[in-house]
Amino acid sequence: MKLHEMKYTEGSRRDRFRVGRGVGSGNGKTSGRGQKGQNARSGGGVSLGFEGGQTPLYRRLPKRGFTNFTRKEYAIVNVSTLNNFDEGTVVTPELLVATGIIKKTLDGVKILGDGELEKKLTVKANKFSQSAQAAIEKVGGTVEVI
Repeated sequence: MKLHEMKYTEGSRRDRFRVGRGVGSGNGKTSGRGQKGQNARSGGGVSLGFEGGQTPLYRRLPKRGFTNFTRKEYAIVNVSTLNNFDEGTVVTPELLVATGIIKKTLDGVKILGDGELEKKLTVKANKFSQSAQAAIEKVGGTVEVI
């Protein structure tokens, strides 16, 4: 079977309902909308969340907290993960994405000090925890803040 030979399963797709095409169709004249009223008009109907004049649910429930719009979210990498690289490698955010250690850099990369590092590396990142910096420098590596 080839892509251009494929067909939909019988009954899986319906034709579009053509309203307003004569009385004999069963959906002529008012096009299945009934007589007059808000829902019979073009653009008619109530807005999302409208409850007929009753105070809607989203206004009855209490609001809590706020979203800090200046918050920065860092992609996190632990020191133990850096053991995947060879001795003397320059570890950059681009390299971490390329090797699949992180999916994307978000607002930057932060190196945390969980685990042990056994290789001498040059690590370039946006932020380092104090324990991560100490662990990298303990094995003779260098830390560069981008």
